[in-house]
Amino acid sequence: MYPVDLHMHTVASTHAYSTLHDYIATAQSRGIKLFAITDHGPDMADAPHYWHFVNMRIWPRVVDGVGILRGIEANIKNTDGEIDCTGPMLDALDLIVAGFHEPVFPPRDEESHTRAMIAAMAAGEVHIISHPGNPKFPIDIPAIAQAAAKYQVALELNNSSFTHSRKGSAPNCRAIAEAVRDAGGWLALGSDSHTAFTLGDFTECRKILDEVNFPEERILNVSPRRLLDFLESRGRAPIPELAEL
Repeated sequence: MYPVDLHMHTVASTHAYSTLHDYIATAQSRGIKLFAITDHGPDMADAPHYWHFVNMRIWPRVVDGVGILRGIEANIKNTDGEIDCTGPMLDALDLIVAGFHEPVFPPRDEESHTRAMIAAMAAGEVHIISHPGNPKFPIDIPAIAQAAAKYQVALELNNSSFTHSRKGSAPNCRAIAEAVRDAGGWLALGSDSHTAFTLGDFTECRKILDEVNFPEERILNVSPRRLLDFLESRGRAPIPELAEL
């Protein structure tokens, strides 16, 4: 449905099972033009060392017509909005996704979750908030959507939240899509693939988008150019190798 996928994990996050090569091959077969590898930030127990992220500079930008973005799914660590992506990691990465994960930020209460998420967005490094509809981390959805629009941070619709992860997310995800629509913000779609077999699968996300009549012009995955323009608008340098995608 869309040629861009912005959330997936490789064997570097050891609870995932596919390699960079696996994702490239699957992208070619499915018409995916651009994807972002977003392995878990180093504060997760089985996450790669920070050198993994710094050394992404050795990756090619394009392989057999498929563009590759160097990313991370960082952890929001506390109510001050700190994330486990700092220093040289920030300079090495194209895309910073961040969200709550129980081993790093145990669930608390709606006020704490909302404060932490807004603080992470306000700090200016995060581009996408991952799976904000997780029912274990209730948030003030209108306040989050308004802050995301203010700080030009996309909120994610995460396809795996409807299938095998974060059960009970669907009502929250629908409410988030409605709130982002009304606030004039961005949505990002992520397969959250832990195997290459689900790369580019946004089937359940599409149902939500249709239900709330979400405008296509505010979905980052519509084209590589839209996503790259978004990153550049957030201060990232243009990536010449991806210009022709």
